[in-house]
Amino acid sequence: METPPPARRPRTLRTWYLGGGLHSVLFAIPVVLVFAYFSWGPILQGLTLSFQKTNLILPAQWVGISNFEYVLSDPGLAQAVGNTAYFALLALVFGFPIPIILAVLINELRKYDGLYNALAYLPAIVPPVAAILLWKFFYDPSATGMFNTMLSWIGLGPFPWLNSEAMAMPSIVLYATWAGAGSTAIIYIAALRSVSTELYEAAEIDGASIWQRMWYVTVPQLRGVILVMMLLQLIGTFQIFTEPFLFTGGGPNNATQTVLLKIYNYAFVYGDFGAATALSVMLAAFLCVLSGVYLWATRRWSTS
Repeated sequence: METPPPARRPRTLRTWYLGGGLHSVLFAIPVVLVFAYFSWGPILQGLTLSFQKTNLILPAQWVGISNFEYVLSDPGLAQAVGNTAYFALLALVFGFPIPIILAVLINELRKYDGLYNALAYLPAIVPPVAAILLWKFFYDPSATGMFNTMLSWIGLGPFPWLNSEAMAMPSIVLYATWAGAGSTAIIYIAALRSVSTELYEAAEIDGASIWQRMWYVTVPQLRGVILVMMLLQLIGTFQIFTEPFLFTGGGPNNATQTVLLKIYNYAFVYGDFGAATALSVMLAAFLCVLSGVYLWATRRWSTS
């Protein structure tokens, strides 16, 4: 007859101390303090700065909610919010499915898949500034521009690209999709490795095409990963800055002015760091609410 394990003694303060608990706490305190200082310190300082008027040179003046009132009364804020939402919508509709399709295609190509993985990830290792300047050269609006020359072979163009209010934002979305699709596809490829091959084999026996296998096998199996990646993309697109800053500087006619670019202008063009931090706090609060609403709306689908 097997002997039952001895009952565990209740853990007391003395046993915790003798077991090295105090030494663990003393060892962890400096790490926690350093983390809190460099992580939460800037957040608290930013919250304080949003209620002050300062250029970081003269002494700060406490102005209460005046910075928030000033930002909300800015006539250019609505356009910046609209442009940011427009970018997020285009990136979601056109840019989000591409990494999934790319991952499925690479996963289906059993031979040389390592080479295809490397080629897909290649845009992610190119420095963003260098890549944007290169694409800016490709977007030359003249008939001899790279993209316009290629499109002329099929009888299209020339297009004004970044010089057009209507085409500037879609052009930026096209670049952002190229730059981010590969690294996102690698995540999906890694997730596809966990999908049972028997499901694909059964679908192939039933005569399912690659698109049917993707819709009825891949998407349901990657549901959790897709939901997380969609949330991360939404958060990232609402913080778009580098692309409009380097491509157009917010033009033409503020057609690519985004919220983060407006924060940059408040701080480093107008020297109003109070207004910049106030808008930053508002953006952070909006992203927190958006994340909460998204998680609440998708909670049933993510667990079904």
